[in-house]
Formats: sequence, structure tokens, C-alpha cells
Amino acid sequence: MTNPLQGYKATDATQATIDEFYRHGFIVRRGLLALSCIDDLLRLAQSELHTRHEPIEYESELGYPGAPAAREDPGGDTPRRLLCATARREAFVGIAKDEKIATLCRDLIGCSQLQVSQNHHNCIMTKFPGYSSATHWHRDIRYWSFEREELISVWIPLVEETAANGALKVLTGSHRLDIRPSRLDRMGFLRQELTSNAELIDNAIQLELSPGDVLFFHCRLFHAAQQNETNSIKYSLVFTYHDAENRSVVGTRSARLAPIDCL
Repeated sequence: MTNPLQGYKATDATQATIDEFYRHGFIVRRGLLALSCIDDLLRLAQSELHTRHEPIEYESELGYPGAPAAREDPGGDTPRRLLCATARREAFVGIAKDEKIATLCRDLIGCSQLQVSQNHHNCIMTKFPGYSSATHWHRDIRYWSFEREELISVWIPLVEETAANGALKVLTGSHRLDIRPSRLDRMGFLRQELTSNAELIDNAIQLELSPGDVLFFHCRLFHAAQQNETNSIKYSLVFTYHDAENRSVVGTRSARLAPIDCL
């Protein structure tokens, strides 16, 4: 099955765009960002990976398929995410607040004041050859605590993303489905041995992205990714947005750091 939004042009948000987002649960804006901007962000991401300043989430901490079992094992110090991107470089704050990205997020959410979370995503996502793990089908909202399940994540590829290096796959329209807890395992992943889930997964779409493209997806959209089978590290920036009036629940991880105002 091919991406129904393949070739989507970077134009002003329209009601048709908004309708399409809520029908599919995602949209891809091709060529939204200048390649010169992406080149600068990639250099900064590579520098951050080289210095390895904490906080970092390591593959061995996740327990996902293909990940090293412990930090002391071969590949156990492979980073998965360089966390707190907005605290690392001013350029990462700038891209998180980019007017083109923020305007579309605000239109999709339908709010007057948009905020970017510092607690969820807000990271340089890396996927290494050899020791990267696969991520099974999940919704990001399983981790988050907000008054309403109305958040949008933005995925900014810094290199080519293909099936070979573990680009995202999505289940179109799955953000609108009521999935019973019995269809999920203890970590919130779809149980792939169930016939009902297998039929859903059979309709997965593989997203392939190029530098300059931007993926917007709903926090309830099921998505997954395979291991990186190439010889190069995959780099992405990922941020999550919400209406300022959609507040995080006090006392939860979602409320740990204050959000950043955008538009």
C-alpha cells in the first residue's frame, strides 16, 4: 500500500489539509524546510552525538527487539535518543518554534496558543547500524498525561529515511480506533499474534522521507519501525505540540518541565 499523501506540496494549511490529517492521522509536507537548514541541524546533531552529554536514552535500557540486554554488553552504550534537545542548542529551539511547522500544528489542533512539550520527544532520535532495536506498534499517548488526547508530533528527518534504515510505518486512521486493552501487551504494544491486530497491521504504510520533508502525526496514531540494516546512522529531530489550554496532569512526567510557547 502506498502513502496516500506522497508528493504532498508545502502550501498554506487549508480545511482540506486538516480534514485529511484527521482522516489519516498524519500528513507529510514535502520540502517544507530548506536543505541548508537541515544540513546545519545534522552537523549539530552529529556534534551532540560525539560529545554524548546526558541525558541520553540507550538502546539497552528499552528492552526492545534487537537491543543489547545490558549496558556492559557489546553495543550496550548505543544511544537511542539524545534527550532534551531544546536545552542543548538554540538552533533546536528555533526549529521547534519554526513558523511553518508551528502554524500548521496550530491549525491542525485548532488553538490560539501553541506549545511544544519539553518532556515528550524533544530529542535527537538516532538509529545505529548493528545495535538498533525494532519498535513494535504503539501509540505515543500511552506515555503521556494530558487533559485531552489532542497532541501532534513532528518528525524532521536529517538524512534519507527508508525501510532499510528503519523509517516509520503507520496504520492509517488508527488514531480513530477504540482498541481494547486486551489487544495490547503490558508495554502498550499491539499483540501481533491476535488475528484482529494482524488484519490491522496488514494495511501498514511505509513512510519514506527525505531531508526537508516534515511528518506530522496524531498522538493516537499507531506506528512502528524496524532496525537499521544499513551502514550509516539515521538522525531525526522529534517534537510534540499541544494547545496551551490542554494542560499536563500535575505530578506526572508530562508536567516535569514547563512547555515552550510557540505561536
